[in-house]
Amino acid sequence: MNDQTKQRIEDLLGSKRVILFMKGSPDFPQCGFSMRAVSILKAMNTDFGSFDILADDEVRAGMKEYGNWPTFPQLWVSGELVGGCDIVTEMFQSGELKTLISEAAARAQSTQPSADSSTK
Repeated sequence: MNDQTKQRIEDLLGSKRVILFMKGSPDFPQCGFSMRAVSILKAMNTDFGSFDILADDEVRAGMKEYGNWPTFPQLWVSGELVGGCDIVTEMFQSGELKTLISEAAARAQSTQPSADSSTK
């Protein structure tokens, strides 16, 4: 993967705390696995971004290399690969996914400077 593709992937990963690299979009998934992952995230009322890997061959190929994960969808939380549909489904059923996403949100809030701490 070239440096430009790597930077695009890192920018995408940094754009949302929770991002799903999928086939299609949340409103129009293009495969059952992507539809299942979207359904799980929606069932948990998760604020998430998505990227349609069918629309960009470079990102699709780059994500396989970047995450060392050959299939889609790929769920990423706070820049870390969680896994594909099977892993996301298992983690959802066990409650582990909710915990992971909640903890990531709490960490993000604790690292944001508060309005009171700004210097004048």
